[in-house]
Amino acid sequence: MTASTSLSPETFWLQAERHLIRYAGGFVPAIIERANGSYVYDSTGRAILDFTSGQMSSLLGHCHPAIVATVQRCIARLDHLFSPMLSRPVVELAASLADSLPDPLSKVLLLSTGGESNEAAIRMAKLYTGGHEVVALSRSYHGVTQGSAAASYMVPRRGYGPTMPGSIVIPAPDAFRPIVVRDGVLDWQTQLDDAFQMVDAQSVGSLAACILEPILSVGGMIELPPGYLAALKRKCEERGMLLILDEAQTGLCRTGDWYAFQHDGVVPDILTLSKTLGAGLPLSAVVTSEEIEQRCHELGFYFLTTHTSDPLPAAVGQTVIQTLREGEMDKVARRLGERLRAGLTELRERHPAIGDVRGRGLLQAIELVGEDGTPASDYGAAVTQACFERGLHVNIVQMRSASSVLRIAPPITVATEELDKGLAILDEALSVSPM
Repeated sequence: MTASTSLSPETFWLQAERHLIRYAGGFVPAIIERANGSYVYDSTGRAILDFTSGQMSSLLGHCHPAIVATVQRCIARLDHLFSPMLSRPVVELAASLADSLPDPLSKVLLLSTGGESNEAAIRMAKLYTGGHEVVALSRSYHGVTQGSAAASYMVPRRGYGPTMPGSIVIPAPDAFRPIVVRDGVLDWQTQLDDAFQMVDAQSVGSLAACILEPILSVGGMIELPPGYLAALKRKCEERGMLLILDEAQTGLCRTGDWYAFQHDGVVPDILTLSKTLGAGLPLSAVVTSEEIEQRCHELGFYFLTTHTSDPLPAAVGQTVIQTLREGEMDKVARRLGERLRAGLTELRERHPAIGDVRGRGLLQAIELVGEDGTPASDYGAAVTQACFERGLHVNIVQMRSASSVLRIAPPITVATEELDKGLAILDEALSVSPM
């Protein structure tokens, strides 16, 4: 049977209900027909300002001309290969990534998704160290494959059986809702020291890695306090562990630096990239040092998937890097991020329900609270719906422990007037939604 391209809305939703597996709660109640720049358009022709960059991935906006041209050019020449075969786009992208990173990060593995890249990074760390224990933060999200899911504590875990042995969790350094407090603020150093005392108590002497995001997005847009990442790396070095940084959402200029770890002056042992690297297409990368790669190779490292080193997405990734360089998009994201922060701060002054504004560059969030300061999850859902009805898509974290946090991540190509329009819609939604 040939699928119709002109289904009525009623038939569309009937077929969706009949045939689709629901994978993350419910679906957004709109039929999206096309997208361009900072907007997606539904079947009624309504323009919806996309302040989540798709799945936090369309870094350059939807259907960016340079990406479209690359896909059109490459799809007719070289799309997919036997994975151990190499092509020019793969080697060129690997070289470009290495050139954008500090030493010793110079060896690259190209894959498809963030979960895949984190899975590969964890396997590499285990092989290199000989250990199997992986430490992650309590508000982490790194994917849904076996190893990445075991290191993800924002993912529902019940009902899926045992997780990966050696999974160890430590508390996230949430400055807005601190666990350890000194002089009225988060005492992250004491919290980190206490956490690693517990790590040592739980470990069977087989620590391999610590994996974390520089800004915990799904975890509620928690930015690591200044000095935290450096202190964490010292904890890892003292124990012979590798530090893996997952920059799926923070990498490639979005936070105002090419890579978020540069803000802290800390270089990880392994870096993973995904969402922003493909600018909406499935592309991810693992980047590490020559020493780690060499040792893993000697030990027989294996991580081959159907789409490892595919040339088409690699060509797209190279176009992303070139576009970011030519436009000096790190500076653009920094400037627009300052405008976004100023707008959100102004909203907080006028809306008592905004308890906190946090994030960096064009990856920010507001946390909504009730009169007693507790998370206002129902209000957050109402504000999200009110925004959508008025032509703005923002993303409330769907996980229970952070369901009052509205994430805002427009493409770094967003125009200032679009940024201002989004803030105005959010202002109206906050005003009309019932508390």
